[in-house]
Amino acid sequence: MAMSGRVRHGVHVVVLTGALVACGWPLLRSTVAQDQGPVAKPFAVTARRYKFEPARIEVVQDDLVKIELKTEDIAHSWTVDAYRIAKRVSPGHPVTFEFRADKAGTFPFYCDLKTEDGCRQMRGELVVKPHK
Repeated sequence: MAMSGRVRHGVHVVVLTGALVACGWPLLRSTVAQDQGPVAKPFAVTARRYKFEPARIEVVQDDLVKIELKTEDIAHSWTVDAYRIAKRVSPGHPVTFEFRADKAGTFPFYCDLKTEDGCRQMRGELVVKPHK
């Protein structure tokens, strides 16, 4: 009994698919997942009268940093002059942002809003350790 060209082609597709799975198709998929870019280091920062929690964030130079900023009382900001970051957050409206920590050093962050006098006292530090 002779197979038609269509049936033979279908058999080849099944065989080829099986060969791809047996010969490393899963490896190809995992390589693609790795090429999606660097994974951000996440930090949850809460701004409240009149402090940041945590008040110190440590990363390594060239890390991708992801900040989820929230507040539970009044509007605040998370400002780092050296990185030109100024993010404002309001109660019930968290803000998430990312940046590359490409400069080594210790950089102050603070609340730049003048909503209440205590806002000016809100301070913390971003510590970016140099590569070893």
